[in-house]
Amino acid sequence: MTLLSSDPATATRVGDLITSMATAPLPFRITAYDDSQAGPENAEVAFHIASPEGLRYLLTAPGDLGAARAYLTGGLHVSGIHPADPYAAFKALKTARFRHPTAGETARIVRAHGRGMLLPPTPPALESPPRWRRHLEKVLDPSGRRAEAISHHYDVGNSFYEKVLGPSMAYTCAVYTDPSDTLEAAQERKFELVCRKLRLEPGMRLLDVGCGWGSMVRHAVRHHGVQALGVTLSGEQAEWAQARIEAEGLSDRAEVRYLDYREVPPGEFDAISSIGLLEHVGVDNYDSYFGFLFERLRPGGRMLNHCITRPNDATSHRPDAFIDRYIFPDGELASPGEIICRAHDAGFELHHEENLRMSYARTLTAWCANLRQHWDACVADVGEPMAKLWGLYMAGSRLGFELNWIQLHQVLLSRPFADGTTAYPLRPDWEG
Repeated sequence: MTLLSSDPATATRVGDLITSMATAPLPFRITAYDDSQAGPENAEVAFHIASPEGLRYLLTAPGDLGAARAYLTGGLHVSGIHPADPYAAFKALKTARFRHPTAGETARIVRAHGRGMLLPPTPPALESPPRWRRHLEKVLDPSGRRAEAISHHYDVGNSFYEKVLGPSMAYTCAVYTDPSDTLEAAQERKFELVCRKLRLEPGMRLLDVGCGWGSMVRHAVRHHGVQALGVTLSGEQAEWAQARIEAEGLSDRAEVRYLDYREVPPGEFDAISSIGLLEHVGVDNYDSYFGFLFERLRPGGRMLNHCITRPNDATSHRPDAFIDRYIFPDGELASPGEIICRAHDAGFELHHEENLRMSYARTLTAWCANLRQHWDACVADVGEPMAKLWGLYMAGSRLGFELNWIQLHQVLLSRPFADGTTAYPLRPDWEG
């Protein structure tokens, strides 16, 4: 087992440099293109820095972003994991402890490896532009930027999503009650829970904003007899959802439109569901989001908001650089307290909230298993870099939910009547 023995004053080989920056024994093995090495030989996970370019990615963007860039371009290889589920690699990386190099150590790296080592290589083609550039695009074309951000994540091909998400085509947290639950049973339970919280009954009008592939719409129509409209900013989702609605003979009661939720025509709905949309809205837009939906809901009606949250108000609304550049461009997360406060300010009354973060960890585990099972077909659908990216994203998110870096909250709201009275009963009518 290699311990922390390299001298920072003389280290120039890759393995020695890494060892000299570590402040605790490495929990993984590292080898490099210069035949250097570090960490225990019998480690479960091993990383190989395959090229100077891979090292440049790591040096110029420390943390998840640099590692993702090197991994997606082949500059960093990982053994001991399947690319569909690199959970063990994430867990090992998050337990490692490093310090920043001093100015003198940085100068020595430059002398030993050249000035180019501190110049970032061109980012992979899958990477979105930096946030400042996207902000400029949004100023110049707000509606176009919103649609582009959604398309970046969701329009990668319905065939790929069918394999990863499974028959439910539900790309949101399922609800598990037992570790033995199947993904499909847990997703069905999630939609049924939402329907019961909203107290859906035959003939009601339901609006599902950010409806994805229409799974909530179809469930509510089939099992609760409502009239449902779903809206999404993904053209591929809308096309798939409407085709499924027609195939299931639900066209007389269900519809999914390619439409921004802010363009939903006037008319009161009896209930509104928002499952996984708020992450894309932006915290500065919460007031208008809740205000718009409040106006679309009839007095006495209920709204359920289901979204990823951050565990406290001390951290930034913005996601880390990897998530921002590769997964959810323009996405932002708030604490459940801030979400509830903004909903209250819009006129809603809060009745119930719950945290489902451990259910999301299990959901992501199941999605990774699906990706692994269908790996070759998924690579054929979207290419190996995109398939590897999804493995990174889902495995890393699973760890985030497990370690309470992120949470998932459902918030049940209603619109009081003009005189302040409410249609909500003395006790919840959706339990049991």
